[in-house]
Amino acid sequence: MTAQPQIASPLEPVPQLDLSAQYAAIGAEIRTAVERVMSSQQFVLGREGAALEEEIAKLCGVTHGVGVASGTDALILALRACGVQAGEEVLVPPFTFVATGSAVSALGAKPVFADIRPDTYNIDPAEFERRVTPRTRAIVVVHLYGLAADMDPILAFAKARKLPVIEDNAQAIGASYKGRRTGSLGDLACLSFYPTKNLGAYGDAGMVVTNSAKLAERIRTLRNHGQSEKYRSTEPGWNSRLDEIQAAILRVKLRHLSNWQRARQSHAAEYNRLFSQIPGVMPPLAPEGFDHVYHQYTIRVEQRDALQKFLSQRKIGSTVYYPYPLHLQPLYASLGHKAGDFPHAERAAQEVLSLPMYPELRKEQIARVVETVAEFLKC
Repeated sequence: MTAQPQIASPLEPVPQLDLSAQYAAIGAEIRTAVERVMSSQQFVLGREGAALEEEIAKLCGVTHGVGVASGTDALILALRACGVQAGEEVLVPPFTFVATGSAVSALGAKPVFADIRPDTYNIDPAEFERRVTPRTRAIVVVHLYGLAADMDPILAFAKARKLPVIEDNAQAIGASYKGRRTGSLGDLACLSFYPTKNLGAYGDAGMVVTNSAKLAERIRTLRNHGQSEKYRSTEPGWNSRLDEIQAAILRVKLRHLSNWQRARQSHAAEYNRLFSQIPGVMPPLAPEGFDHVYHQYTIRVEQRDALQKFLSQRKIGSTVYYPYPLHLQPLYASLGHKAGDFPHAERAAQEVLSLPMYPELRKEQIARVVETVAEFLKC
């Protein structure tokens, strides 16, 4: 009998993110925590949320945490707590998720964009002087992709002009800047626990952290219909409370966060080692004194869209964060910006590509991703 030829097995897909692998490892712990909440029949503003607020505050190196319904709500409430009102201005980067700007807009205020540094993708404090006006009320700093912004010059500028600084720490929980945790650097910091984040809930959830007891109390009032006591509202507020089931899930995940962070950093080191041998790829920068937590492992290549298509054809996931800078979003057409106004943000939007990155990623998967990128660049 003639031997049949061996048929090569199809390549295993490499997703950009694989939450199912995480759940396979901790599912039993998650189910126990959810059952604990179900048995308590306490679903809002209970023990789980209070405990999580303390634990997240400790992680960030601050004294107060206030759970809210989402990272976007965290930004809106933080801006409101800092006194931002309709008609005022807030300095923000144009290269970020739209929520950073739309939170400003939600209060009737105006986002004023300051371009980014081309090497870190974070806001450039050298831009502030020509963007600030008498109507500027606050600065929102985004720690993009898991890397802290350069906070010393930002804080010096803000202090000189008595402007509050709000950290958008949605992507950088656990990161640090010169020995200090992100979340402890500004007046307030906003966290998102969206499911794809390094510490993700199983739905929407967020938190504001701060060292200010006054600001924390204001956020607690604002998140609960402006109530200073039950059924007594002192100002308009929101219904933005972190529910107990999500808090319980996040407390389970928080116990694993440091291990997950080390895994991400190990994966990034392996990517960097392999990419060091491939010209035409700019890997993410982690300057000395900055502890990057790699929410995303984001490279930069000139033919980004073609590369993404090439990877997809070979069952390798990738995502563009973000293809449209805020000043060119239809939402902000009324501000009158045009292409060329913020060149570093615009070029980044055309060239960045986030590759597979999650704690359970394997070395052979990383090697395959890099080999495929190298294959594309040789075409």
